[in-house]
Amino acid sequence: MNIRKVDTFSGHRDSVYTIISDGSDRGFYSAGADGFVIQWDLQKPDLGKLVARAGTSVYALALHEGSDTLWIGQNFEGIQLLNTRENAIEKTSKITTSTIFDIRFAGDKALVALGDGVVVVMDVPTFAVQKHIKIAGKSVRSIAVNMETNEFATGDSDCNVHIFDLDGFKLKKTIQAHTNSVFSVKYSPDGKYLFTTGRDAHLKIWDVNDAYGIVSDIPAHMYAINDITFSPDRSLFATCSMDKSIKLWDAATFKLKKIIDRARHAGHGTSVNKLLWTSFENQLISCSDDRMISVWEVA
Repeated sequence: MNIRKVDTFSGHRDSVYTIISDGSDRGFYSAGADGFVIQWDLQKPDLGKLVARAGTSVYALALHEGSDTLWIGQNFEGIQLLNTRENAIEKTSKITTSTIFDIRFAGDKALVALGDGVVVVMDVPTFAVQKHIKIAGKSVRSIAVNMETNEFATGDSDCNVHIFDLDGFKLKKTIQAHTNSVFSVKYSPDGKYLFTTGRDAHLKIWDVNDAYGIVSDIPAHMYAINDITFSPDRSLFATCSMDKSIKLWDAATFKLKKIIDRARHAGHGTSVNKLLWTSFENQLISCSDDRMISVWEVA
């Protein structure tokens, strides 16, 4: 496996916390501590387009492709809806005075993870709050949706993973998953496994069809693991960490394949916060507290 740094995107004035696809194969949005939401094109790295100013830091973005809206988690304020055709904010809702760590869609519902331990369920067509689910005493950091089993998982700073039914939002299972905050939960693309990571620097893999029994517990990084993403062909997955590194793993064997860091590949100088693996030339995108977005070719 060969890794090559393709580009570096600079435009943010502070830490970059999140990156998501813009619905195309080569475009993406980024946001962070400066409150800027920027749209980028992998073929035009110097031409980032500022599409919104949140006014506060942003940890969470989510694109609802059915309505061409970008949901922006405005920390301590609520949700802003950006019309992506007009690049204009068309709705806002002050659903919280807390931080917003994650936003995920399940059909016509939006699930919003908050810093006060609550998941807010919103109706996408009406943009109305339908339910508050109190999950933890501390922050809910991540949400993953499994349409195969009609479930969603949450990871929180009480060190737990909770599994909920998507129909009635009933709690099905609680897993005492990690020894510290759970930062990321992700289902494998086939829905058969749940991957969880946390401040304890462990990567854990759970078998969905075996009542979420533990499959593997890997001390994967030196410090907190912030995110997981899967390659478009599903053969690999990547993790990123507060230890400044990105690691690539075999999705079938869970074995480490490659490390991307400052010494080997001129990687990030501070915490790597989020990853996005695109189908455009199999490029992997990472963002960091160093204000930079890096693009990696994996071949």
